[in-house]
Amino acid sequence: VKTNKNTEFRNKYRNIDVLLIDDIQFIIGKVSTQEEFFNTFNDLYLLGKQIVISSDRPPKEMETLPDRLRTRFESGLPVDIQIPTYETKMAIINKKSEALGIDFPYEVKDYVATNITSSIRELEGALTKLSAYSKLSHTPLTAEFAENTLKDLISPYSKKEITPELIIDVVAEHFHIKPEDIISHKRSADIAFPRHIAMYLCRQMTQTPLEAIGKALGGRDHSTILYGSEKIAKETANNETTKSTIDILIKKLNPS
Repeated sequence: VKTNKNTEFRNKYRNIDVLLIDDIQFIIGKVSTQEEFFNTFNDLYLLGKQIVISSDRPPKEMETLPDRLRTRFESGLPVDIQIPTYETKMAIINKKSEALGIDFPYEVKDYVATNITSSIRELEGALTKLSAYSKLSHTPLTAEFAENTLKDLISPYSKKEITPELIIDVVAEHFHIKPEDIISHKRSADIAFPRHIAMYLCRQMTQTPLEAIGKALGGRDHSTILYGSEKIAKETANNETTKSTIDILIKKLNPS
C-alpha cells in the first residue's frame, strides 16, 4: 500500500490461510491502508480463513478507528495477553537452555527471570549473551557473572512494578522536568508533549483503567487520556524522533 503496489498486495495477502498482524492500531489515520485492510479482511473472512490481530488496546477504545473496522474486530474473540509470569519466563529459559546446550545454574536462571521483566526476545538474548561471554572468557556461570554481563540490559527500574506513578517519574526525568509539571494543568508544548507520552505509556505498559490513569495524571477524564495516548500512537507511527523517544523510555522501564 505504501508503495502503491495494491495489486501485488492483494495477490499476496488474499490467497493465504492465516493472516497475522501485529500492532493494528498503527493503521489509525491511514485512510488508504484502512481501506485495503478492510477489503482484505472481508475477503478472507468470507472464505473462512483465520485472522489474528494484536493491538495495544481493545477495539472499543480505538475511538478514531472507522466503525466498520472496529465492529469487525469486536466480532472476534478478544484475548488479553498479560506480561509473562516468573514461572512462564523460567519455562522459556529452560527451553532456551536446552536449545543452547547449556545447563544454566538455577541462580543464573532466577536472576534472568527476575530482572528481564517483560520482553521474551530480551530474555532469550540475555541467555545467548551469557553463553557466548562465558565461553569466550572461560568464566563459570554465576549470579555475579550474570549481573556484570547483563548490566546494560537491566533497567534500574526492573525490580519495580510499572505503575502510572513510576511512568510519570521516568518521563519527567527524561525530559528534565518535574513530575508535578506532568500532572499539572500547564499547556506549554514542553510540558504537554511529555504528559501525552506518559498517557500513552500508561496505556501501553500497565493494566490500569483509564479512570485511574486520569486520576494519577492530575484528575483528568478518560477522554483526555484517550486523546493524548492516541496522539502519541499516531506520532510514533509517522515520526521517527517520537518513536525513538518512546523506545528509549520503554527501555528505561524495562518493557515488552
